[in-house]
Amino acid sequence: MTDSLEQRIDRAMAELKATQEAVARTEQELRDASFGAVSSDRAVRVTVGAQGELADLEFLDGKYRSMSAQELAASVLEAAQEARVRVGRHVMRAMAPFTEASTGVPELRGLDVDWEKMFGPEVVRERDGAAGRSADAPWRDALGEDGEE
Repeated sequence: MTDSLEQRIDRAMAELKATQEAVARTEQELRDASFGAVSSDRAVRVTVGAQGELADLEFLDGKYRSMSAQELAASVLEAAQEARVRVGRHVMRAMAPFTEASTGVPELRGLDVDWEKMFGPEVVRERDGAAGRSADAPWRDALGEDGEE
C-alpha cells in the first residue's frame, strides 16, 4: 500500500523539523569548538577557534629562545595550519549527516558541500600518518627548505 500525499508531506515535515533541530545543535557545538596543535619541533602550541581564528599561542619549554625569527615563525605557522585543518575536519564530521540523502523521504537530498573549496585541500586529504614535517609545507619556503632532509 502506498502512502497518501498527506502522509508523505507529514513525514517530510517531521524530518525537516528534526533536521532543523539537529542543525541548530550542531551549529551551537561548532560555535563553542576550539582545536589545538603543537608544532613538530614541540616549540609552539596554537589554539584556534571554530572559524580558524587564533585563540591562544604558547611557547613551550623556552625553546623559542634558541630559535631564529624564521624558525619560530615557521613553527607558529605550522601549528596554526594543523589546528585549522583539525577545525575543518571536525566541521566535516559534524555536518556529514546533513550531506546524506534522507532514507525516509527520498525527495530530501543532502547538502552538496565542496569541502575542499571551503577549507582547502589539506582538510579533505587523508592523513598519511608520517611523523614530522611534511615536505610540501608552505612554511618550508620561509626557511629556504625544499623538503629534502
